Amino acid sequence: MTDTGQRKASQTLEKDSQDESAARPAPGRGGGDPGSRGRTTIADGVVEKIAGLAARDVDGVHAMGGGLARTFGAVRDRVPGGSKSVSRGVKAEVGEVQTALDLEIVVEYGVSIADVTQDVRENVITAVERMTGLEVVEVNIAVSDVKLPDEEDDEPQGRLQ
Repeated sequence: MTDTGQRKASQTLEKDSQDESAARPAPGRGGGDPGSRGRTTIADGVVEKIAGLAARDVDGVHAMGGGLARTFGAVRDRVPGGSKSVSRGVKAEVGEVQTALDLEIVVEYGVSIADVTQDVRENVITAVERMTGLEVVEVNIAVSDVKLPDEEDDEPQGRLQ
């Protein structure tokens, strides 16, 4: 091989090794974007809790869940060591990138049900999408009751008055 031929061969080998080293990650640094190194799964219960808290934040929502669920929940809340179920009245179906929610609420008497459900839907979608990154494809809301001003409250009050 001539001197010129050896230089061209050497330059080709150097270029090939540079291309290979650029394609390989540096030792100890992993490969690719850190966000793509694994999979994140979010449990249905996590989305249910987020949605339940977001729905309760809306003015006009008195309680979550149907009558029977609220009754059992009120009993469970009164048991020492029991905790309030923030996911009561919420059912979530979570996929890899999307979620769908069903909510059951009790509204206060005198509020516009259409306005309350619209506000609940917006608040739930915003909270779930912001916290989980999942796309909320639907939020179905069932209004199961209206809390009248003179009705006894199913939700337990604190012991101190």
